Amino acid sequence: MLDYLVVGLGLAGVSFCEQLEKSGKTYKVISDTSQISSLVAGGLYNPVILKRFTMAWNAKEQLEIASPFYKSLEKKLKVKLDYKLPVLRIFASIEEQNMWFEASDKIGLQDFLSPVIQENKNPNLDAPLGFGEVLNTGRIDTAQLLSSYEKYLLSKDSFLPETFDHGALKINSDSIVYKSINAKRIVFSEGFGMKKNAFFNYLPMTSTKGEYLTIKAPDLNESNAIKSSIFLIPWGKDLYRVGATYKWKDTTNLPTETSRTELLQKLDKFLKCDYEVVGQLAGIRPTVTDRRPLVGRHPEYDNLYVLNGFGSRGVMIAPYASEQLFNSIEKRENIHHEMNISRFVEKHFKSLA
Repeated sequence: MLDYLVVGLGLAGVSFCEQLEKSGKTYKVISDTSQISSLVAGGLYNPVILKRFTMAWNAKEQLEIASPFYKSLEKKLKVKLDYKLPVLRIFASIEEQNMWFEASDKIGLQDFLSPVIQENKNPNLDAPLGFGEVLNTGRIDTAQLLSSYEKYLLSKDSFLPETFDHGALKINSDSIVYKSINAKRIVFSEGFGMKKNAFFNYLPMTSTKGEYLTIKAPDLNESNAIKSSIFLIPWGKDLYRVGATYKWKDTTNLPTETSRTELLQKLDKFLKCDYEVVGQLAGIRPTVTDRRPLVGRHPEYDNLYVLNGFGSRGVMIAPYASEQLFNSIEKRENIHHEMNISRFVEKHFKSLA
């Protein structure tokens, strides 16, 4: 009998598997590629909400766990994953500059917002008021991470590349059975695919479709991530990732002309050189109504767990949330109350009464 069966191999699944590996637990992973938003993500880790110049939820604690986590994965998988990358926020007005100075002096933000305005030295960017620099930022190559981790799991016969059949799951008092697999516990980290999961689909997860463009701009020569109303992220070899959009009604993974037009209009407001669009990607982010992750145990079945709802900040949140879930199961520690699914359980079961 295995200790765990993990369903889904996005950032959540990989992060939880690493918790299992560190503790010598046995496990298998079942996953397809139908709802892995991590594959198309920009991969930025940035602790600051750059629209309001405020800290993202628990960002400092998340970064303290995420940084060594990705470093250890690079060593383990023998691939480059973590690219240190300054983020420069274009100032649209003097008022924004003043807001930046005020924010950079606040406790908690002092480590992440440079108090020095960066002058624009790139003639191909329209930024007459300069930039605010966010410190301790970077990009995780999520596509490389997921590809390499899948190969690692296959090498140890721990991965099944198939679609999970929720109807085939049998739950016993002290174990679960799925086809020929017996395990003590099962953890669902399915991303937006959770909407088809009868055990957890009562949780208020919504879809937020995000689309990115890839452009080629040989004359741009920019090594920083640039943030205006959208991000422009260096991708190497004169390529840049441009995005992202936020759409709440479309739940397909198909790129759209509407989003392409929207992104190009926003890009053209600050990019002054010629470029060519060479690619477009779309994915569905698993987001939650209160903008907090979904982590915890099923209210009726002690061996069913969920790890989901990371939204657009999965790179930072996944290692942190996975550690919280593992310590809750194995060490009986409390999950942070703002992401524990218990916040929704009472309300749901009252509605059924």
